[in-house]
Amino acid sequence: MTQRLVLVINCGSSSIKFALRREGDSAALLSGLAERLGSDQATLQWKTASALEETLLEDGEHGSAMAALLPLIEQHAGQPLSAVGHRVVHGGEHFTQAQLIDNKVIAAISANADLAPLHNPANLTGIQAAMAVFPDIPHVAIFDTAFHQSMPAYAYRYAIPEALYREHAIRRYGFHGTSHQYVTHRASLLSGHAPGRGAWLSAHLGNGCSSCAVLDGRSLDTSMGLTPLEGLVMGTRSGDVDPNLHAHLGRTLGWDLPRIEQLLNRESGLLGLSGLTNDMRQLEAAADDDHEGAKLAIEVFCYRLARSLLGLCAALPRLDGLLFTGGIGENSAKIRARTVEHMGAMGLKLDEAANNGHARGEAVAIHAKGSPTIWVIPTDEERQIADESLALLDH
Repeated sequence: MTQRLVLVINCGSSSIKFALRREGDSAALLSGLAERLGSDQATLQWKTASALEETLLEDGEHGSAMAALLPLIEQHAGQPLSAVGHRVVHGGEHFTQAQLIDNKVIAAISANADLAPLHNPANLTGIQAAMAVFPDIPHVAIFDTAFHQSMPAYAYRYAIPEALYREHAIRRYGFHGTSHQYVTHRASLLSGHAPGRGAWLSAHLGNGCSSCAVLDGRSLDTSMGLTPLEGLVMGTRSGDVDPNLHAHLGRTLGWDLPRIEQLLNRESGLLGLSGLTNDMRQLEAAADDDHEGAKLAIEVFCYRLARSLLGLCAALPRLDGLLFTGGIGENSAKIRARTVEHMGAMGLKLDEAANNGHARGEAVAIHAKGSPTIWVIPTDEERQIADESLALLDH
């Protein structure tokens, strides 16, 4: 039987990430990035197992990027696509699972734009451009927030008047759902549990970071909230701050809301603490050279992560394991080690050799003997999106 193909699209305001995935395969047949869209420097870059290539895009728009992608897909697919799977950041309370995209779904994604103004409009642009190029193929929306719709009300409600929730949908939603879902499912298989079973703490650490408590494949709580700003310290996002900081900055510095949003989303986190960079690799090198800001940024990052993970234990009846994923989680032995040091109350302890010797791209256990399980598991959000897209077609 011919294995089906899915084109996975992750569209931002000035970029389109894509991957061509064959059902059951662990690696993409083709992947790439169209970036600097909307400018005269827009490019389309793509890679296969044997080559990396790039071309300029003449008008630099999303539609032209999709049109340039079409012959590449035809060249490498060798058969028709079965589906196009789209990452959509915010599904609000409308969506708890993947959805075939129709006019109602498009309207709902648009309606949630106020909750993710930097993401949902861009996601819609990608959907519309892809549907114009691939009009006869099913298009599927996979929502970052859908996995977290299993959270109980006591985990997702803010302690604010009910009317704000009922009339304006102000609540905690959570993000990185496809990543947390993928790595916890992998952890269940790697640990010898039944597929999808187990009680896990998952830490997705990249430029954006979130933690999640997952029991038997269901998200019970997570660190991000109404927006991706809540929770952990991130590359340029502050994570949790005193909610009255906005009023304080307005009164004392005369800042308006756009300026404060810029501060908390673009100028804070690792960048703000270090005064140097949001790149953890550069921060670790600077800390080794005794840069005080870099050392402080790393310490705050790890402590706040550990505190969040320990707090999420309240959602679980037991702990079967701690999982690290994302660019930082997969590649920084120092961050893993310092975070676990802060979690000694849970009996967690690393095997130093396993932690330091972890090879990039591999799933490996790094816990010491007698410690609860600790795994490094590379995430594969594109594969999760492809799998969910095909699963929807089968129902």
